[in-house]
Amino acid sequence: MLLFGCDFSSAPTARKPIVVATGEQSGTDRVVLRGLQRFSTLDAWGEWLCTTPSWTGGFDFPFSLPRELVEQLRWPLQWEPLMAHYAGLSRAEIRQTFAAFCAARPVGGKFAHRKADGPAGSSPSMKWVNPPVAYMLHAGVPRLLAAGARIPGLHAGRGGDRIALEAYPGLLARELIGRRSYKSDDLAKQTPERRAARADLLAALEAGSSRLGLRLAVTAPQRAELLADARGDDIDAVLCLLQAAWGLQRAASPGPGHGLPEDFDPLEGWIVSA
Repeated sequence: MLLFGCDFSSAPTARKPIVVATGEQSGTDRVVLRGLQRFSTLDAWGEWLCTTPSWTGGFDFPFSLPRELVEQLRWPLQWEPLMAHYAGLSRAEIRQTFAAFCAARPVGGKFAHRKADGPAGSSPSMKWVNPPVAYMLHAGVPRLLAAGARIPGLHAGRGGDRIALEAYPGLLARELIGRRSYKSDDLAKQTPERRAARADLLAALEAGSSRLGLRLAVTAPQRAELLADARGDDIDAVLCLLQAAWGLQRAASPGPGHGLPEDFDPLEGWIVSA
């Protein structure tokens, strides 16, 4: 089974592609990075998911919306009908609907949150800017469904050969280097300080310093490649890879499995290792 982490974009380009970090577990506490793959279109990425026969992946985009939002909008209260409804909307309709929801709420509480956002420190999945995770959900989940993926606790899929786990690289990065910024899409902000933060983050991953109990194994050229990527997409994909590996080790855990809480909301989903 292929193991990978995916740093996602809802509008990938050759300059800012979707990045997939592939790897494999070696023993109980070691994850070997095999390589980085890049996809400049959503269709190419989706086709790769469909044609790769067996995988467990950690994906850096939300798999659902906050229950509070869904209830107020009177959208379907089961995950599969909700995703079908959401996929049928245009991005303009999503933006207008969510902006109207926020406009009616008080300052400081504009967005609704999923329960996983607290322990994960993640952005609300209804945000359409900075980052546009609402569009990432809109672009990503339908392609997981098209690949027949099983999403533990949310969707049975077509058999058990493709397992999709929602990941969040910021959760693991903050554990290891705190709030230090290690990446930027802005060329002017791609500073030596951010490179140093990437170096410290990568060193901590190689040392196995996180509570995941996993050590990352990389070659010298891979290490140089990860440090050189000032946007941080490569190292984010690696962070998702480690979260997916942690989940795979716990595939047979109680409830939905993969280390996910037994009682998480089956409409909202959960972030692996949160």
